[in-house]
Amino acid sequence: MALTASIAGGSGYAGGELMRLLSAHPMFEISQVAAGKQSGVAISTVHPHLTDLGSQVFVDTDATVLGQADVVFLALPHGQSGQLAAQLPQSCLVVDLGADFRLTDAHAWEKYYDGEHAGTWVYGLPELVGAREAIASSRRVANPGCFPTGIILGLAPLLAADLVQPEDIVIVAASGTSGAGRGLKDSLLGSEVMNSMSAYKVGGVHQHTPEIEQALSAACGQATQVLFTPTLAPMPRGILATSTAKAEPGTTAEDVYDALHAAYLNEAFVHVLAPGQWPTTGAVLGSNHVHLQVAVDAHSGRVSVVSSIDNLTKGAAGQAIQNANLMAGFDETLGLTGLAVAP
Repeated sequence: MALTASIAGGSGYAGGELMRLLSAHPMFEISQVAAGKQSGVAISTVHPHLTDLGSQVFVDTDATVLGQADVVFLALPHGQSGQLAAQLPQSCLVVDLGADFRLTDAHAWEKYYDGEHAGTWVYGLPELVGAREAIASSRRVANPGCFPTGIILGLAPLLAADLVQPEDIVIVAASGTSGAGRGLKDSLLGSEVMNSMSAYKVGGVHQHTPEIEQALSAACGQATQVLFTPTLAPMPRGILATSTAKAEPGTTAEDVYDALHAAYLNEAFVHVLAPGQWPTTGAVLGSNHVHLQVAVDAHSGRVSVVSSIDNLTKGAAGQAIQNANLMAGFDETLGLTGLAVAP
């Protein structure tokens, strides 16, 4: 029997992607979709590509209404999920696409998000060791951030295998403009973004830093230290991340490739590319897939892992549905088997 799914924050990009994927899902039926400022407005007016939703309109963000569904997806800005989640009944499954419940360290939350920590839920990155079972047995799951998803999947197996050192990890990642949300900002105007790239939140202040460190530390059983620099690329969606770490003595290119390959050999969505083939954002566009490649630089003694994802799919809505599938007892690939769109 199909389950009903409601969405809070349906007017945003992640909310739109949730509806796109849920519309074709064989076991989830879209119920109420909330968007406070757009209440009463037809969904297809805000998301013209969602013609299958016909004349359905956004509703107010009301926990009583949303909580009548079997599954609730929270696609709200950071800091707004906690209060709504507290009002939802325990009878429904909840996946939070925001950051409210990702961190275990309340001090880190308050430092990077400037607000009160709402608590900690199971971290919803199924491909991590032990995560799939924890997600499947939970009724509340925190969806990972878009940047952390590809970065963590690229580095975790290498740290777990003691192939790289944990204290000097440097990451530079480029994201499409949809990663910044749908709000009007001068820096996201077409005339500002086209034919231009820019760095932002430089100097270790990006809010995804503690999330990356938390997951990587759990993977290797010791503290990790990350320097993360995000950049904005002139494209609507996609993330390309290059993560480097000091290699442990004796680590070879074959070692790191084999470790990644072994970690994801049986995973439906994570693909270690053939040697010499490098990830691109275009190759994962609109899909729930992650592409990975790795190299060892003998000159610097560092390992580089390159990852690509679609920030709205595996980085947000697709991963949220993957988690909901597990929570509901479905095959986790259900509704997510679509390949990327190219060119």
